Amino acid sequence: QVQLVESGGGLVQAGGSLRLSCAASGRTFSRYTMGWFRQAPGKEREFVAAISWSGISTYYGDSVKGRFTISRDNAKNTVTLQMNSLKPEDTAVYYCAGDVAYRGSYYRLWNYWGQGTQVTVSS
Repeated sequence: QVQLVESGGGLVQAGGSLRLSCAASGRTFSRYTMGWFRQAPGKEREFVAAISWSGISTYYGDSVKGRFTISRDNAKNTVTLQMNSLKPEDTAVYYCAGDVAYRGSYYRLWNYWGQGTQVTVSS
C-alpha cells in the first residue's frame, strides 16, 4: 500500500509555470504506476498524466500534451508534474494517484489517491 501527499499548488498567471510534487510513503513505491488527475468545480475528474514504475513509459491527456511533463524519482519516492504554458482552463484541484499497473484515463480504476492541491491560473 502507498500513501500520497501532494504539494506545489498555487496561483499563477496564464503562460506561467508550476511544479507539483507527490511524496509517497511505502517501500513498494518503485513498483507502482503513478499518475496525476485534476478536477475543476462541477466537472468529473480528468486524467492528466501517468508514468510507469520504471519511468520509461509516460501517458498524457490530450489537453496537456506538449505543456506538462511527468517524471519520478524512485530513490526519493516522489513523482513530479512540471506544468508550463498554463491556461485558465488548467485551474483545478490536482490529485496524485497510484496503482500497481497503469489503469488508463478513467479515475475510478485507480486505487490510491492523495488529498489534492489547488492550482489556479489567472487570465
